[in-house]
Amino acid sequence: MKKVAFQGEKGAFSEAAAYHYWGEAVEPLPCRTFREVFESVTNKTSDFGIVPIENSFTGSIHQNMDLLLDFHLSVIGEIFLRIHHNLLVVPGAKISDIQKVHSHPQGLGQCSDFIEKHGWEAAPMYDTAGSAQWVAAQKNKSFAAIASVRAGEDYGLDILERNIENNDSNYTRFLVIAAERVAPQTFAKTSIVFSTKDIPGALFKALSVFALRDINLLKIESRPLRQGSWQYWFYLDFEGSMQEEACVKAIGHLEEISSFVKILGSYEKGAVIE
Repeated sequence: MKKVAFQGEKGAFSEAAAYHYWGEAVEPLPCRTFREVFESVTNKTSDFGIVPIENSFTGSIHQNMDLLLDFHLSVIGEIFLRIHHNLLVVPGAKISDIQKVHSHPQGLGQCSDFIEKHGWEAAPMYDTAGSAQWVAAQKNKSFAAIASVRAGEDYGLDILERNIENNDSNYTRFLVIAAERVAPQTFAKTSIVFSTKDIPGALFKALSVFALRDINLLKIESRPLRQGSWQYWFYLDFEGSMQEEACVKAIGHLEEISSFVKILGSYEKGAVIE
């Protein structure tokens, strides 16, 4: 039985991603914050962690991008989960009763059209499933939560509306983190973080080490360096693994011309779960 840390309460989308990734042979370990997930894996309280890294509608979860840099853990897998948001209320409540809707800021953002259409107040909480748990405890018909069907079932809430997300193609990409690296066998991708030297054309030169070796870049995003103004580090995903000679040479070349390079991990490309 694998012990897997995730942010949120029972019924969270991260918990669902864990079940889809490993099957039912997992022991979910709820954590209140994303940092606690990373700490749990670091301290070996859990075997693995699973965290969202980007959503197809609202973009990257920058807190987790920063935590990947802060902790000495490896990305060993990923999974793409179709996110279906639902409007949950205490039994007997109707649409006309609702005044305030609670959820994680990402959940509220992904359902903003539905919320604005009804003129409800949006109340951010630390977790989608946690908002369902809280609404159930309040027993107040004017409160609603936006969360998964599973969260509604877990906390005894009624589902008034299903699939209320703005975008019909609403997917979240989750990363699996562990203390040790793995060697992916097929269909690999690698995630790294790097920062460039303060010279003209630095980013162009950094990216050219991949182009010269016909390595396909999948994602690049900048984040501000916290120790200096107007300086950045770059989160980069590319096809291939550190088991491949071309990728090893590309990273070696990148290290020669960059001020910092960290390999987050090589892993098999994740499945898409509808």
